[in-house]
Order: sequence, then C-alpha cells, then structure tokens
Amino acid sequence: MESLLVSTAVVALAEIGDKTQLLAFILAARFKKPLPIILGILVATLLNHGLAGALGAWLTRVVSPDVLRWVLGLSFIGMAIWTLIPDRIEEEETQVARRFGVFGATLLTFFLVEMGDKTQIATVALAAHYAAPWMVILGTTLGMLIADVPAIFVGDRLASKIPMKLVHAVAAAVFALLGLVTLLGSWFQP
Repeated sequence: MESLLVSTAVVALAEIGDKTQLLAFILAARFKKPLPIILGILVATLLNHGLAGALGAWLTRVVSPDVLRWVLGLSFIGMAIWTLIPDRIEEEETQVARRFGVFGATLLTFFLVEMGDKTQIATVALAAHYAAPWMVILGTTLGMLIADVPAIFVGDRLASKIPMKLVHAVAAAVFALLGLVTLLGSWFQP
C-alpha cells in the first residue's frame, strides 16, 4: 500500500506546473470537451507509465541490489533538482489535435510529452524501489489524474492561485527524502 500512496503523492505534486498539466490547460481551453481529454490522459498515462513500470521491474532483476540502491538514490536526488526547474509547453505539441480529434490528440500528445519526463522517470525509479510495479503504475496514474483533471475544469483560474514555487519545493523535498533514505539504506545494510 505504501508504494501506491507514495507514488500517487509524488507524481501529483511533481505534476503541478509540469508541461503535461500545461498541455491539459491548453487542450481544455481550446476544445472545451473535458471527457475525451480526461480519457486521453488516462490511457496515455497507463501506457507510458506501464512501460516505465515494466522497465523498473526489469531493472530489479538485472542489476544487483547494491548498485540499484545507489542508482535509485541518486536518481531520486536528481528528480528533486529537476522538479525545481519549471516546464513550458511548445505550441506545436498541441497542433496534432486538428488531425486526430480531442481524444486522439490528447492520447498522442500526452504519451509523447511524457516520454523522458520527470514523472515517467520517477515511475521507473519507484517501480524499481518498491518492486511492486502494478501498484506504482496505479499510483503514478492516479497522481497524474489528481493534478491534471482539476486543470481541465478550472484552468488558468486555479493556476494563478497556486504557489508553484512552494509546490515544486515540496515535491523536490519528497524526491530528495526518498533519495536520502535509499542511499542511507545502502550504508546501513549489513
């Protein structure tokens, strides 16, 4: 259960102000059709984070526990630093909607934008850390929806009232804490 709760919280915090949340704002403002946007985010995230979770599970089988602990600890600390850097969305990433409809555009753009994004990398690291990829995938997907669905419904009005620097600092602190706990665990292993 810890893997589900931590994955949900970390991604929900990390997603606030992320480029995929900005993409949700843009698509919602442009198309005013929340249901296909939400479904597109859900399917894209399940596919993207499913691949990331599978990679994390595979890593636990091919990399020694000591090496994996160091890689994960440093990855979490790197995620903390990356979280402090605000994202921007490129306009051309939203142009695909004119060809594929609202659901197709959301699915395609979210899947592509999420490739190599901090939440995808966090999913790999969390799946490897907890060795419970299904719970992590469920948690990271839930975290993505917790952050992005309100963005679809309230858009820029909510964004202007959220202290983004504070949210990013809290998310960075959570990643840093995960990194430190992971690294300290490697020093205190018999």
